[in-house]
Amino acid sequence: MTIEDYFEALASILDQAIAAGERYTAWFSAEESDFVRMNRGRVRQPGTVIQRQLRIQLVRGKRHASHSLSLTGTIATDREAISRAIALLRVALPELAEDPHLLLPEVVTSTRVQRDGTLPPSEAIVDEVLGAAKELDLVGLLAAGPLYRGFANSEGQRNWHAATTFNLQWSLYHHADKAVKSGLAGFMWDSAEFARKMAEASERLALVSRPPKALQPGKYRAYLAPQAMEEIAGLLCWGGFSGRALATKQSSLGRMQSGERLDSRVTVAEDTAAGVAPTFQGEGFTRPDRVTLIEAGALVGSLVSPRTAREFGLAANGANGHESPEALSISGGDLPKCDALAALDIGLAIGNLWYLNYSDRPACRMTGMTRFATFWVENGKIVAPVEVLRFDDTLFRLLGSNLEALTAETELLLDAETYGERGLRSVRLPGALVSEMAFTL
Repeated sequence: MTIEDYFEALASILDQAIAAGERYTAWFSAEESDFVRMNRGRVRQPGTVIQRQLRIQLVRGKRHASHSLSLTGTIATDREAISRAIALLRVALPELAEDPHLLLPEVVTSTRVQRDGTLPPSEAIVDEVLGAAKELDLVGLLAAGPLYRGFANSEGQRNWHAATTFNLQWSLYHHADKAVKSGLAGFMWDSAEFARKMAEASERLALVSRPPKALQPGKYRAYLAPQAMEEIAGLLCWGGFSGRALATKQSSLGRMQSGERLDSRVTVAEDTAAGVAPTFQGEGFTRPDRVTLIEAGALVGSLVSPRTAREFGLAANGANGHESPEALSISGGDLPKCDALAALDIGLAIGNLWYLNYSDRPACRMTGMTRFATFWVENGKIVAPVEVLRFDDTLFRLLGSNLEALTAETELLLDAETYGERGLRSVRLPGALVSEMAFTL
């Protein structure tokens, strides 16, 4: 029995378990993941995780309750667990208040997506990584293998999503907090691209050993690599594009509802077709291939979950319950990435940011720290690493009035989260050249 056949068998059990007047929705998630932790250029913790989970929602009228359970993979055993879960939910339903914002699909829309990656065995990837690291102090994590998501309901809707991906993240350490961070992720292992990234990281590691340059607080010209842009994009995903947050004036992009704009070269979308996330969400609503959120610098859309759609009279567009992007994409510009430092000329080359938060949410003002290898550049050449800096600036400056260019190339970055299970979120981002970025210490 394949994992998809197993999911279909679970749905059949649920079909038989419900009584007249009841409806159900079910969300299935599973993975068969290899995890390999590396430290000091050696394997420290290899392992494989195989898990299957099911979240069942029982609905009667406007009352609903849910139950999550781990599955064994054995139909007979799982049938008993599902029957017990349904019985418990049936007892709980009469005690619950009606939910005025409950919205479930009324039209059956079944889908099937199978995205098989071309991956060598994880052992082969690790051998290649450690062979390239040689005597360097490499710290990293490889997560690889197939991920599965499924949805079923009592109306006969079936949605299936399977994707085989890998996510390799590593750092080359010099000493203390001096390191260079890099990564490679996707559906297909590319030895040539890995070798290029490892060579670049090794070159940057040699630069990290130079005496650091201390900068005074102030405003500096800067180039933000895609990995640094990822942190900015991640902060925006905390409600920035949420239909509910925009409707209740809590979004950090609220000023854009009143006409404030980013640079006309900035276009942002939830690009499900080009990402890794499933084409459906937990209540069974399917997602468009693409939802444009910002076009030519103007806010033109939002992510609307079923509950928000019901409460505020909006059209649902397949957003998850948090209304956060799962396949965020910022379109590239016309600056070749290889020319980014030359275009910067004098200023900061920022490879990574971290600890980002809002210092003024209504103004979309962000604060955070530079991380790992941030360099001072003169005449388009790296001359010295820079001590850790804290920035405090607004999105409307960084991607608005101060934006000079976006790189033509964009990079697919997969979610590295493994808390509970491997995630399927992704971003595709360019690098950004800004004429001025404000640093407070």
